[in-house]
Amino acid sequence: MARIRVLVVDDSVVVRRLVTDALSSDPAIDVVGVAANGQIALTKVEQFAPDLVTMDIEMPVMDGIETVRALRRAGHKMPIIMFSTLTERGAVATLDALAAGATDYVTKPANVGSVQQSLAQVAGELIPRIKAFVPRPAGTPRDAARPGAAPSATAPRTPAQRVAPDRSAPRPFVLRTRPVHARPRAVIIGSSTGGPEALSRVLTGLTVPLPVPVVIVQHMPPVFTRQLAARLDRLGPSTVIEAAGGEDLQRGTVYIAPGDMHLELVRSAGGARTRLQHGPPVNFCRPAVDVMFRSAVEAYGGDLLAVVLTGMGADGRAGCEAVTAAGGTVIAQDEATSVVWGMPGAVATAGLAHAVLPIDEVAGAIARAVALGVEPSPVGGVR
Repeated sequence: MARIRVLVVDDSVVVRRLVTDALSSDPAIDVVGVAANGQIALTKVEQFAPDLVTMDIEMPVMDGIETVRALRRAGHKMPIIMFSTLTERGAVATLDALAAGATDYVTKPANVGSVQQSLAQVAGELIPRIKAFVPRPAGTPRDAARPGAAPSATAPRTPAQRVAPDRSAPRPFVLRTRPVHARPRAVIIGSSTGGPEALSRVLTGLTVPLPVPVVIVQHMPPVFTRQLAARLDRLGPSTVIEAAGGEDLQRGTVYIAPGDMHLELVRSAGGARTRLQHGPPVNFCRPAVDVMFRSAVEAYGGDLLAVVLTGMGADGRAGCEAVTAAGGTVIAQDEATSVVWGMPGAVATAGLAHAVLPIDEVAGAIARAVALGVEPSPVGGVR
């Protein structure tokens, strides 16, 4: 089986060695080259034609963000995973890199006790992503679609930069049908890998603020979710905030779960309010989509529209089971426009989705369902 060819780009000799050793521990991955800055990386991409690039953000001569832009301008479509720091500055720079066309990111080890622990952390973060992003030969299972797989952080990309979906093992789904239901009193959304770009398309696709609250769980660490909320707030007509806990949900406002905290909705006199808790991870995630979706059912019953967007793993599937059992509606993003069809694929293949839609049709479906109380058009039919 052909090995996955990776180029490692970082100005630190120590980090280059750390990443190289971590990736070399997997026999399916071959580190074909390293580069100390973006300018060298551009040359080595042409020389080695890697399947994937890991990229530091802050480097001399040419930093990671400009390197990503240069690679995309040159037409290179390979996945690029940024190596980021878990700081406010790192969060801003990482989101800039994702907006420039990077695929995903991982955070550098911090406060780790030994080299072996650092190697294990880097390998655990990078290897599942690499195997999810690089198409596998026929018959090779994709980690991205495995239920319970560790989730990725997130990454936007333009359609031209998307990784081609694996067609070696088609995952059939059957759309769920039900009578027209009363219009939802809240929209709940879950996303992971590729989520920032998907969320930006959904929120910019809404021409006016929705007459109901929107609550989002996006798999991201602390600080990053706050920066994501600030960016999304600038994009569309809705007010977007990171939930602080205790807010009464307001129409026209979008609430994003903070990193490393589960976000729950609890019933209140005015409808529902937010509650944060630091319970154990669910589906390897905190915040977890399942936690928020299940609590939303407790607060709203079946008066919900649940949307599951691109992401690794299966977080959201159990929550959608609760939504459909209560009489709510579920939309899943389709495979062709997902960065990774793990989460939405788990929902669709379990027969929980009333519609499986391209990302650019999700906003319209949400707006129609909220305004009219009708089911979304099941684009794609049954396959």
